[in-house]
Amino acid sequence: MRSPVPARSTAYYALALIAGTNLVSLLDRNILAILAPAIKADLEIGDAEMGLLYGTVFALFYALFSLPLGRLADGWIRTKLLAITIGFWSLATGGAALATGFFTLMLSRLCVGIGEAASQPAGTSLAYDYFPREKRGMVMAVMAAAIAIGLGGSLIIGGVAAQWWDARYATGIAPLGLKGWQFAFAMAALPGFLIAFLMSRLAEPERGAIDGISTPPDPHPFRASVTLLGSVTPGFHWLGFAQARASGRAWLRNIGLIALIILAAALAARWAEALSPRPPLLLGGIAIRPHVVQWSVIGFGAIVILNLIQSLKRRDPVACALIIHNPSLLLCIAAGSLQGVINYGVMGFTPSFLMQSYGLSPAETGMQFGLLSAALGVIGPLIAGPLSDRIGAHRLSRRVWVALFAMGLSPLIALWVYRAGDAAGFYLRFTLYSLILTMWMPPLYAVLFEQVLPRMRGLTVSLYIVVSTIFGLGIGPYAVGMISDARGGDLGGAILSINWVAPLLVLLLLALLRRVERDHASLLHRARSAGEAV
Repeated sequence: MRSPVPARSTAYYALALIAGTNLVSLLDRNILAILAPAIKADLEIGDAEMGLLYGTVFALFYALFSLPLGRLADGWIRTKLLAITIGFWSLATGGAALATGFFTLMLSRLCVGIGEAASQPAGTSLAYDYFPREKRGMVMAVMAAAIAIGLGGSLIIGGVAAQWWDARYATGIAPLGLKGWQFAFAMAALPGFLIAFLMSRLAEPERGAIDGISTPPDPHPFRASVTLLGSVTPGFHWLGFAQARASGRAWLRNIGLIALIILAAALAARWAEALSPRPPLLLGGIAIRPHVVQWSVIGFGAIVILNLIQSLKRRDPVACALIIHNPSLLLCIAAGSLQGVINYGVMGFTPSFLMQSYGLSPAETGMQFGLLSAALGVIGPLIAGPLSDRIGAHRLSRRVWVALFAMGLSPLIALWVYRAGDAAGFYLRFTLYSLILTMWMPPLYAVLFEQVLPRMRGLTVSLYIVVSTIFGLGIGPYAVGMISDARGGDLGGAILSINWVAPLLVLLLLALLRRVERDHASLLHRARSAGEAV
């Protein structure tokens, strides 16, 4: 009889590939940060528009497609799913090399978002079937470290490749007429194809066996995935309502809440236009104001979340009972989303801040800041993951304390970092800041995924991705860019402004400390009460 615990060598090889997936995901996602000044100059756009490209456009499709792809990860072969999607987003990243305007670059970014939507649900679910519970803090630390290497690597590859290409063809015509930033996108796409090939040859472990909760294969995973996409996509979701013969009260609740979301989005767009007026963008030949695009996307995402909750309650009441009605899980999602506002807002514009404030070149910024942030991003999680395993293996509240330390202290240090007088002072201060900041992810994620059954982990990751992407990635970079434009290009002040969400974040974590042990202890009881056979 085959052991439910995979061989150690196989498990660590699988973890290396999953980490590699995270690495190339962040490499392709974040390279826009170092290329922003060149893209702004070439396409004649501002910081708010760069925030749209870096965050909002990517966030919408990443969040929307994480739901069906997360559902597919819960029922299909995760290694094949990852291999296909990694190849797709690598092609999309390479396609940015051919972008000649805002609209074509936007198309590339949204396709990257679609492909990368599978990386976290499938990757996390796969990793949890290779390692037992007492090793999962380490697993999340390795995955977080890979994210940091991808972030740093994006700055190094983007800065060095773009500057080298522009210098090489400064006095001549470059092949295909490519600019340096376009060449950098082509280089960033290459590693993904190797990871996709290796992932396609990785064996799929038995789902849930390592936890003693073996899960039978889903007979129709693609049908369930498409159905889920239709059930959350605004407009199409009403077909599901009609098919399910939803009550009049459910129809009124859905339509009423959608109307409120649309009203809120319209008011936010008017407020943003008054605060930081921007010229219209040409999207497919149609002139649309950037703030309208931004808040339409956020509104669309909020409707997707609303539809997801109502659909989950109708189609999988057990999952709804264990996810939507679990205060600790919801607090984890809310805290991670607010931290995403800070992280994405800071990292999306820090390279531009360094070049603007200290006169650094793209290559200097990429090598110096890229190497530093990658190294610190590895060290922080590798400290926090094993530390949270050691002190919190049997008490999840101790993991929360590690997250609270990192997420509560780092915004205070940021006030000191972004007022440094020179680049050397910035890097010295940033070392302490980043070391503490990067410690939040392993403990918080470990707490999040212990709140559900194995068959629901992909869906849980997808829900987390939708909320944190729409309200974290979707708002953080845009808010920093908008504030910068309103202040005449003051990126330092704009980056510091985004840290004012930290007090609310701390309150959420304090509430999590009071709930987490009680909610985790009642998991199996609540599952049985809801009808789950465990």
